[in-house]
Amino acid sequence: MKPTKDQGEGQDAYALILQSIDKGDVAPGERLVETDLANTLGVSRTPIREALQRLEAHGIATRDGRSLRVAQLDHDQLGELYEVRATTEGLAAKLAARHAAPEEIDVLAEMAAADRALVGDSTALGLANRRFHAALHRASHNRYLTQMLLNIRRSLVLLSSSTLIATSRAETSLDEHDGIVAAIANRDEDAAQLLAAQHISNAYRARLSLTSEK
Repeated sequence: MKPTKDQGEGQDAYALILQSIDKGDVAPGERLVETDLANTLGVSRTPIREALQRLEAHGIATRDGRSLRVAQLDHDQLGELYEVRATTEGLAAKLAARHAAPEEIDVLAEMAAADRALVGDSTALGLANRRFHAALHRASHNRYLTQMLLNIRRSLVLLSSSTLIATSRAETSLDEHDGIVAAIANRDEDAAQLLAAQHISNAYRARLSLTSEK
């Protein structure tokens, strides 16, 4: 059964609104107005309405009376998000060390090396970072874990800026990626899990430092 035009537009609208939040065009706490979004994205109100319902179901948008706003993570929620992320990313790396095909490991290594050229461009490096982690998740060969990580990645759009804006953190993060890939290549499950969990812990520490500067 092929998707209808409205279904296709609904999927596009959902992705476009997520992208707008991720880029900071729509800030946490800002109202999501159906008519404004329809005009901005150039689609009808029906797919926008469907997209907003999905965003609310996924916790990206919250109700404020009759208004729908982009969700805001408080201090405790931020900690909870990173705690779950550290655990799941660690498990993904452990399973990748067990299950990843040699070709998948080669791709991870190539991505980690290529990303070095992006230091100084936080936007490009942020996108590359997501691609690296998505490839790592796929290499775990566990569909349920991959779905959990996808849900976590959706919540990350609520973070206002990347911790990779600091060159020192960007370079350290890439060093950490190299270590994770090396552990996976060596089929060292425990080391891969520990390094990946520590990588997220370091990102959380950088996030807290970034937040405290505001």
